[in-house]
Amino acid sequence: MNEIAQPHDRLFKALLSHPETAGAFLRENLPPEVARLLGPEPPLLVEGSFIEERLQPYFSDRLFQAMTLSGKPLFLYALLEHKSYEDKKAGWQLCRGLYAFLEQQTRADEQWQKLPAIVALLLHHGQQEWRIPNEFMALMETDEALRPWLLNFRFPVVDLGPIPDDQLSRHARLRAGLMALKYGTRDPQTQMDALENITVALQDAPELLLSVLLYLLTTFPYLDEEHVRQVVRRINPQEEAEMMSQFAQEILAKGKPEWVQMVRQEGIQMGEQKGRQEGRQEGEATILARQLQRRFGNLPVWVSEKIANAESPVLEEWSLRILDAPTLESVFADLS
Repeated sequence: MNEIAQPHDRLFKALLSHPETAGAFLRENLPPEVARLLGPEPPLLVEGSFIEERLQPYFSDRLFQAMTLSGKPLFLYALLEHKSYEDKKAGWQLCRGLYAFLEQQTRADEQWQKLPAIVALLLHHGQQEWRIPNEFMALMETDEALRPWLLNFRFPVVDLGPIPDDQLSRHARLRAGLMALKYGTRDPQTQMDALENITVALQDAPELLLSVLLYLLTTFPYLDEEHVRQVVRRINPQEEAEMMSQFAQEILAKGKPEWVQMVRQEGIQMGEQKGRQEGRQEGEATILARQLQRRFGNLPVWVSEKIANAESPVLEEWSLRILDAPTLESVFADLS
């Protein structure tokens, strides 16, 4: 996946990994007649992607399973396009995603009698307003008389551009994440003009601060060290040094080496303040535990034991997984 697509993909998936946030996104953006059918329980995330590897720089997807009020399963397929302009062939990618899912289902149950119901929706955050018909049939060149006999489906389009920032969602976490995505493909000056609104939104969703700032650092070319510090100080000032260190590990070392030296010096000073007895590994373990607790709540004993017994490379790998992991258990998967 290229460097441009990766931040969009990462924030989109991290944002919709939380059942409550995903539920708010779907209920607010599905057609009313569909949203009214959904049962009260949050949708369940279905792991995996249905996008071909060669198309992943252009799209991200999330699949959810919900239950209708009548007790029937309903799958909901959300697709984010990474382009800064509307894609006339997005309906074809939705069709391919739906087909890939249904093919997977029929292979898993060769005795199937009926296919599961699945509804698709498209999230657009490009610079240009979406103007393309939201039905698969729009891609076909055909006579009108043939339309009833041809494959077709409709899909709602969530176009973030025309929506005022304060109306992106009633859900605080979702509003902050969608606002970041909205400006991730805009011109640099428009991005910086929106930074204040994004900061205000993050004040109502401080748990999203790290994910959003990591996204802004890779999509806002004018964003510098002082801008980042100002945002952190307004939302979570007590963890400024720790967050700046996290940014160095994630992104700054790749594109802004001058920040790495700054963070390294702050790390030395912070270590001296805490005492020379605290080594680097112990500090990493402490930071990881705090990040996990902020994301998932109180930590069980087995997590504390894993952190205490882990070496630095493993601690670093776990810290990188926090942003995308949907559950506490998935942070530690496949690593001892």
